[in-house]
Amino acid sequence: MKRKRIGKSFFYQHTLPIARRLLGCYLVRKKGKFIKRALICETEAYVGREDKASHASHGLTARTETMFGLPGRAYIYLIYGMYYCFNIVTGEWGYPAAVLIRGVVLDGKLLNGPGKVCRELEIDKSLNKENLLTSKSIWLEFGSKITPKEIKSGPRIGVDYAGKWKNKPWRFFIKK
Repeated sequence: MKRKRIGKSFFYQHTLPIARRLLGCYLVRKKGKFIKRALICETEAYVGREDKASHASHGLTARTETMFGLPGRAYIYLIYGMYYCFNIVTGEWGYPAAVLIRGVVLDGKLLNGPGKVCRELEIDKSLNKENLLTSKSIWLEFGSKITPKEIKSGPRIGVDYAGKWKNKPWRFFIKK
């Protein structure tokens, strides 16, 4: 079944609706002649400099430069010195916002956690800044439409340092 690649206009919207709309879509990774399609089942939004859970709250740095750039780019970073996290830059150029892919289903197996997602899909820092609109290595495709009734939200994970921002219900996942 041929799926349609997600295009430019999708990423130039506000981050929170994008985080919801990515549920049911596919994260596609091509390496050599192998292609892996993972169904996105959990996302997490990071919105602007005011968001203390976002890397952008520290301003424009070498690490966050991608978040301040063009929507539809991959923002990939390393945590705990061992796990990569894959994010998609959203919104307007110059406004730092992104959606973290927290969970996917790959070949019937739930990969819950951004480190597991990146490990299984072989996503690393070499793909940072990759243009998801034109890349031949990594992109997003539309999938099944998930209705609002099928989506649950909750606080983001692993951001206890962020004060009131840790409780924002900006983590979205498909109800089981």
